[in-house]
Amino acid sequence: MSSKLKQVGLIVSGLIAGIFISLNFSASAGKDAAVSAQPIEEMRSFADVYNAIKQGYVEPVDDKKLITHAISGMLANLDPHSAYLDADSFKDLQVSTQGEIGGLGIEVGMEDGFVKVVAPIDDTPAQRAGLKPGDLIIKLDDTLVKGLTLNDAVKKMRGKPKTQIKLTIMRKGEAKPIDVTLTREKIKVQSVKSKLLEGGYGYLRVTQFQEETAPDVVKHLEKLAKADKDAKGDGIKGLVLDLRNDPGGLLNGAVGVSAAFLQPNTLVTSTDGRTEDAKRRYMANPEDYQRSHKDDFMKSLPAWARTAPMVVLVNAGSASASEIVAGALQDHKRAVVMGTQTFGKGSVQTVLPLSNNAAIKLTTARYFTPSGRSIQAKGITPDIVVEESANGGSRERVREADLERHLGGEKEKASEPEKATEPAAPKPQTKGKKNGKDGKTDAADETPHAPVEFASLKDYQLAQAVNLLKAWQIIKR
Repeated sequence: MSSKLKQVGLIVSGLIAGIFISLNFSASAGKDAAVSAQPIEEMRSFADVYNAIKQGYVEPVDDKKLITHAISGMLANLDPHSAYLDADSFKDLQVSTQGEIGGLGIEVGMEDGFVKVVAPIDDTPAQRAGLKPGDLIIKLDDTLVKGLTLNDAVKKMRGKPKTQIKLTIMRKGEAKPIDVTLTREKIKVQSVKSKLLEGGYGYLRVTQFQEETAPDVVKHLEKLAKADKDAKGDGIKGLVLDLRNDPGGLLNGAVGVSAAFLQPNTLVTSTDGRTEDAKRRYMANPEDYQRSHKDDFMKSLPAWARTAPMVVLVNAGSASASEIVAGALQDHKRAVVMGTQTFGKGSVQTVLPLSNNAAIKLTTARYFTPSGRSIQAKGITPDIVVEESANGGSRERVREADLERHLGGEKEKASEPEKATEPAAPKPQTKGKKNGKDGKTDAADETPHAPVEFASLKDYQLAQAVNLLKAWQIIKR
């Protein structure tokens, strides 16, 4: 019996090795000799392990399960953002980019076998419960996260609306784990919000970059102009673009939002990878930001949007697409970037559908700002560093460079940003003060469950942004 199993295992192993080798040959056709060299010994090792599991594991294991886990392992060990998406996960990804997802409302990654919170999404159960970037989720109800894949953990967090789940989290500065019970809900993420601030200053917040984000930004800019007119104002005097805790999203959304504030034909970002189609330049033009829209939605953009003084607010929760926007406006001197260092996710993930309704999410390139600065593992450094509170307190948060197996940055490109059409606002040299001689933050800032209230009266960073815009108005006179 054992010799039969061995024979079957060898046949299966040979078949798998043959498939992998043939796939590798076809994938590397036309590449250089170094790339096309086949790892025969490694394929044999894979076949040996596969054979050993099929013959000797304590319980029978389905072939499909083994192959799926092998694919997941290959991708998960590349970097924190490459992943295998089964049919359900692929469908969830497609739904989320259209603005409607189910679950808790957390952007997450994997670190040391646990789930780490990158950023809670505004107006979701996670944000209302006070989850913070950098929180480490160690338990989901009674299930330990250690040993689960990221996809498995995400599946457990999702579920029917109105059902509850208990998260056990570890937070830096807290001696004991914190239990938080959240109620799942159907989440329709409103990616753009705005309001007219006192004195005729506009506030525009982008929480996530989706299919409709750029058109919605244009609508909200029109809405701000109307609100100012209704208030008998003299026109919008300045704008705060809030990208704090924005985890990113679709690239065309980032290009579109940038295009709302930059002149046409301006470089927004460039990508560089190993393949020719990974080397691209994205301009503030319809062909780079439009997808489903037949008419260019920028036609209704108020003229002041490309000339009014601007401040862009960022923090460690600003990642990916939000870093592209902040970097483009900073390089072209269109806006002053204020806040704290951003997350540093400057890599491009390409979703490649597979024949079984699943897909793989593969890192294929790095993003660069218009001046050629690499965003990956570095992030965007604000022109003016302003902490979360007046005493200088900002919570320590996880960044891309802290993630296990993070992709390194690349040598920065030698290129120059195109000339800005408007001067940026002045840059005061003062920074937020630390509280006390030891530089520790105020205890009030370390309250475990207090959610950040952006655009509230207690929003210190926003207040400083408005003060800067007011100072710019005085200088212009």
